[in-house]
Amino acid sequence: MTRSDGYLLEHRQTDVHGQSEEDRQAEEDRQAEAAERLDAFADLFDPTTFRNLEAVGVGAGWRCWEIGAGGVSVVSWLAKKVGPTGRVLATGTDITRLAPAARPPVEVRAHDIGAEEPPTGGFDLVHARLPLLGAADRERAVRSMAGALRPRGHLLVEHTDPALQPLVCPDEYGPEQRLANRLRQGLHQLSHDRGTGLAHGRTLPRLLRETGLSEVRADAYFPIAAPACAALESATVRLARDRLVTAGVATAQDIDRHLANVAAGTLDLATAPMISAWGRKG
Repeated sequence: MTRSDGYLLEHRQTDVHGQSEEDRQAEEDRQAEAAERLDAFADLFDPTTFRNLEAVGVGAGWRCWEIGAGGVSVVSWLAKKVGPTGRVLATGTDITRLAPAARPPVEVRAHDIGAEEPPTGGFDLVHARLPLLGAADRERAVRSMAGALRPRGHLLVEHTDPALQPLVCPDEYGPEQRLANRLRQGLHQLSHDRGTGLAHGRTLPRLLRETGLSEVRADAYFPIAAPACAALESATVRLARDRLVTAGVATAQDIDRHLANVAAGTLDLATAPMISAWGRKG
């Protein structure tokens, strides 16, 4: 047995669950990168979300449903606004990161907005950020959110629209920027091939109107060159690294070079626009 064979054998030893140490480390890395993406999303888009929620008028005693919550920032903000006389129900298919917020007035519950009926009781506010990722029926998901509102209740839905702005470096002036944009376009193609739509955000005003909501409005936020843009790009590329290489979009060396460019802080990176749409029932 050669040294390399021994090294591979040593690092492929499995635990009692049949998972190798290498596989276990890879899963831990994926979880860390996914958590980093969620944190970057919060840094980038929480201020816009809070501004929109302030405009809706959420306040003491409100009953709120926060959907697809991947972290505690919005949930905690809502809890302070509604106070001890209000209620915040936070739901998602994975509620691991919500555990620290699970104390009155916050209730945490596993729920799939794309497949399950909405909670009963009626809400003054339903808010969802990125709720349509993975939803087989977007129209059904939005109808479910609107159907959970009390009369005069507010629905605020926020979703990215990568197809509206397909470049991670809008100012494509050199080889580093061209590489970044090639990787981004490759990611979009992979998403398209998997049946994952890229044009979610632009549909929100129409979907809200079709549920019968009134006073429907929308806006968009498009950050460029924010520190969290770099964190989001790095985590996204690392998470998709194997798929990019397997699909022939880029070599491992291409990806390493791009990640080094991101870390150097010389790229003016952008995110997809986040479109926020809101309306009122009745």
